[in-house]
Order: sequence, then structure tokens, then C-alpha cells
Amino acid sequence: MTDHNEPTKNAEKGGANDLRYMPGFGNDFETESLPGALPQGQNSPQKCAYGLYAEQLSGSPFTAPRGTNERSWLYRIRPSVKHNGRFAALDRPFWKTAPCLNDHSLALGQLRWDPVPMPKDAVDFISGMRTVTTAGDAMTQTGMASHVYVCNTDMVDDYFFNADGELLIVPESGTLRIFTELGMMDVAPLEIALIPRGMLFKVSILEAGIDGGARGYVCENYGAKFTLPERGPIGANCLANPRDFKTPVAAYEDKETPCRVLVKWCGQFHVTEIGHSPLDVVAWHGNYTPFKYDLRTFSPVGAILFDHPDPSIFTVLTAPTDEAGTANVDFVIFPPRWMVAENTFRPPWYHRNIMSEFMGLICGQYDAKEEGFVPGGMSLHNMMLAHGPDAYGFDKASNAELGPQKLDGTMAFMFETRYPQQLTKFAAELETLQDDYLDCWSGLERKFDGTPEGRP
Repeated sequence: MTDHNEPTKNAEKGGANDLRYMPGFGNDFETESLPGALPQGQNSPQKCAYGLYAEQLSGSPFTAPRGTNERSWLYRIRPSVKHNGRFAALDRPFWKTAPCLNDHSLALGQLRWDPVPMPKDAVDFISGMRTVTTAGDAMTQTGMASHVYVCNTDMVDDYFFNADGELLIVPESGTLRIFTELGMMDVAPLEIALIPRGMLFKVSILEAGIDGGARGYVCENYGAKFTLPERGPIGANCLANPRDFKTPVAAYEDKETPCRVLVKWCGQFHVTEIGHSPLDVVAWHGNYTPFKYDLRTFSPVGAILFDHPDPSIFTVLTAPTDEAGTANVDFVIFPPRWMVAENTFRPPWYHRNIMSEFMGLICGQYDAKEEGFVPGGMSLHNMMLAHGPDAYGFDKASNAELGPQKLDGTMAFMFETRYPQQLTKFAAELETLQDDYLDCWSGLERKFDGTPEGRP
């Protein structure tokens, strides 16, 4: 798959629809910003066109099976060895990495928060990252972390890469422009973006949202990369279809001014100063790429006669483990859909789970919670802690007329992992923590009637 793009020098923010993308998930792409910049028939010619340097970025071991082997060849103005000098330690106290044991006094329980407020000081996408939970161990490349970002200024001369994991970005308010080594993506609420492990990028606010800034959620995946889940008996279509994933075309920034490169490596942050932009890839080919995806293109499946299927039918992306069917992380959404099941309690049922669930709300209302869970908010139901519809939602669903019903104007999601999610001190002490969350189930009264009259 080949595309071309005009050269982007000192790229400025443009309109929300002026970027182009290549469709497909896991494809082998090729794209160039200058004609002839991409060598044909080989990866590393003796001399590259335009005086470029050839470089490979590997997202898997060299000997990984063909189906999971990921790498991209980059043709850039300078090789990456010129994109750092001596590193110095950098403090980012709100971004935590597993293992991160409890450093707070909040007791175990089901938890829910109102939205994280926008800081009064200027913060960009990286300095505005706030970790809510961590799970597993980044050094053994297992587990994940759940973050919220709040930002009100652009990354102009700062660039970042994360050696600890890939970043799944879920905007809730405000549109971001994400400029990566491989090109640019505009990502708005109801869309997501993924930045591969180790790939340089910077973020600017294309359209402001809440309080003149942008807010959303991030899943930092330490384990195997996100991929599409197997459909099993569903067959060849529906859920997230590969053609709806969009990879950016090549774009580069030719900027010879002081810049900083920030790095997250084994939970520590480092910074180095250079005299140019590191986003200097003029052409590239390969399958180790960033991408975006519009959640509105997800094609849900569900019950068309009775009962409520497991929420796994709403999985958009999964990061697998060696244990079949047990995910390091699942990214699950609850999109608009028709509900038609007969003689059925239609909202998600009460349950306890070996998986741990971090949930956020992008827009609308989640059908299992009538109040208290608002866009920008979040909840945490750790493994084996019971959860389900609140009392009002249970009563409403138990007595509803069961005609066809369109659940519309909503989008909730979960970062679900096999590992327990450890709460950070920031989240435990956050002013928007709802002390009365457990009260949402207080109205669930005993209804048991063991007499013959109690039988249906």
C-alpha cells in the first residue's frame, strides 16, 4: 500500500480534516513525503535519496513468527543516535509505573470518581498525565496502567517516547493532533489512537474542550501489543473491522532549533537536549505503525432472542498473554445499539470477575448506572469485587416494557486486565472521589419469598 504526502516543514496546526490516512490493521504500508525518497527492492541502499539515513525500528524480536513480527524501515534526515545527547533525570511525579504498591490509606472497595479537574497551571500532554491504577510489572513486560490526561498547552519543542509500553489514547474532551515519527493523526472524542512502544511523538490541542484544554484516558500496555480479538463463531465480519483502522502517511518536521526529547524507561523519566526536531522521517515502510480508529464504526453483535451475552462481545482490541483467552489488557466499549431480548434483564448483570475493570465514560449515560457516572468520570472494580446496576437501574430494568429499544448517545469503555489494579496515591486522594458510591446499591432490598405464592 503506497501513499504520498507533501513535505511538512515546521508543521503547524491545520484544520481537523486536512490529514490523510491509509486503511487497514496490521498491514505492511509504504509512504513517502518526497518523490523517490523510498528505496525500491531493498531496505538499506549504499546511499539513500536526498541524503537520508536508513534505520529500522523493531517492535518485536527479530525472530518472532511472521504473524507477530513487527518492524518499520525509516528514511530520515538524521539517524536516531543524533536525537539524544547526555540524559538527565526528569521529575514526573504524577505518572506512575508498575510495580507501584499502595502508598495511601484508602481501604479496598468499589470506587468511582467525578472528572479530574483541569490544572490551573500550564500542562501539556506529558506533564498532564495522572496515573489512576497500575498492574503487573513493566520490567517483565506484563500488565498495564490506567491514566487520565489533562492538558491545556501544546508540546512545541518537547518530544516523547515511552520504552515501557504502547499508549492507547481515548479522548473525552477536546481534539488532539498527534505528530509521530511516521506521520500525523487528528483524534477527537469517540476516536482512539495508539502509539507503539518506543515511537517518538508530540501532542498539540487542535480544538479545545473542557476549560479551554483537553481531557481523556490512556491505557499504557506493558505486555504484548494490542491486536484484534478472534471472532470465533461470529465469523469474518463485525466488531472492529480492519479497514476502519487508519495509519498516517509520512510527514516530517525540518526544524533546526533547540528541542528536548523526554523518555520514560523502566518507570523513570529522562530528558536530553538537541538542536533539531527528531520528527524527521521523510519516508517509511513496514507494519510497526501508529493508528487511529473511530469507535462509531464498531459493529456490535448481541442477543436477538433472550439473555445478555458476556461483555467480551464488545472487545475492540486485546493484548493477549500466553494463557489462551486471558488478556493482559482488553479494550472494551459499550456503544449505541438496539436491545431486543425478550423476558430478559437487559443491563449488565451483577457479577464478580477474575479480571479487574477500569471504566470511563466518553459521552451520554451508561445503561447500568442511572446517576453519578458522568462523562470524564471513572470507576474501578477490582478482581472479585461485586458490581452491577444501581438500585434505580435494577428497578427500572426489571419493570420495563420489553419492546425494541435503541440505546443511543452513549459511549462507555473499559480497560480490563487479568492483574489486580493497584490504586495510586493521586487517585486515592483525588478530590473528585465519590465517598458515597456504595450507596448506589443501598436500595437493593430483600425480595425473597419462599412461599408457593413466590413462584413465578
